[in-house]
Amino acid sequence: MTKIRLLKPIVIISFVVFIAICACYQCWAEEKDLTDCRYLISYKIKTGDTLSGIAGDFNVSLANLIKINKLHSTLIRPGEIVIIPGRENNFSPTFLSRGSVFRDDVMLLAKAIYAEARGESFTGQVAVGAVILNRVDNPAFPKSIKDVIMQSADCVYQFTPVADGSINLTPDETAVNAAIQAVLGEDPTGGALFFYNPEIASDQWIRNLSVIGCIGNHVFAAKT
Repeated sequence: MTKIRLLKPIVIISFVVFIAICACYQCWAEEKDLTDCRYLISYKIKTGDTLSGIAGDFNVSLANLIKINKLHSTLIRPGEIVIIPGRENNFSPTFLSRGSVFRDDVMLLAKAIYAEARGESFTGQVAVGAVILNRVDNPAFPKSIKDVIMQSADCVYQFTPVADGSINLTPDETAVNAAIQAVLGEDPTGGALFFYNPEIASDQWIRNLSVIGCIGNHVFAAKT
């Protein structure tokens, strides 16, 4: 009986600490709310355009335009694409000029986000996209968005939507803009390489990874 009374507080304290860690991360994720970036459009710069002129035409602040596009100055060049916050989103970038990411990559990333995380918050959807891009940058994974998403080993795909065909669903506006934000460098996960829903994940190995934090229904993790 003595041992039981001693162990019980330890178990309770451990549980409380774990919940506190997840709660702290969730609060951090909410503070890094990306909802303002949810509705975006893209604009291809023409000869004679200025960044201040574009900001005026679309009724957005120059500072916000610079922030959204992660620019270091107001210098722009014809043919480049700038992302503009706004309600309309009838088209998406043909090319994100400050990286080698083309429209097809963005749309495939959006499909993966939609298949994996539709129903999650916008920040949660950006987080799923960030995991895919973190893998692209990690030497342990393939070097392109398409190859990361389609990766398989022994006929087992890394992402369930590829196996069940939901990767072919048409992404909505939120998923497309989440993909754009991930490509522009937003990473609410802090560098995660894995994510899973603890309520439905069947693979036990993934539960042994080092947990970075939780956003919505997903746990984000790195290698141990």
